[in-house]
Amino acid sequence: MPRTLFHKIRDGEAPSHTVYEDEEVLAFLDIDPATKGHTVIIPKESYENLHDTPVSVFSALIEVAKKLSSRYVDALGADGFNIIQSTGGSAEQEIQYVHVHLIPRYEGGDFKVWHHRPEDTDLELVADSISDD
Repeated sequence: MPRTLFHKIRDGEAPSHTVYEDEEVLAFLDIDPATKGHTVIIPKESYENLHDTPVSVFSALIEVAKKLSSRYVDALGADGFNIIQSTGGSAEQEIQYVHVHLIPRYEGGDFKVWHHRPEDTDLELVADSISDD
């Protein structure tokens, strides 16, 4: 796996504004934030994407997102959150190092995540194609 900006941040070779760190996880402010407090959460052990990441490692990222969300309510006045994980170019994964974005939301903010589904989407067909049955 090639070294990325996140490797350099993790290894102290690139500047960052750390908001949380433990033995497994590092969380720092995004350098191009969607909202005040937008945070990137990475595992210290590198994995390229969600497919390569053990469930226990991904769970640790989500646990940190949950801890930080409470802090952001108190410290920043956030009243909502989005947790976003992107895998692959079509999902806009720009850095090939698994990570989660914790994006605090504020009443009246203009950041948008959701779009309506295409009209030609057959939900039953899609569900049947991905179900275990």
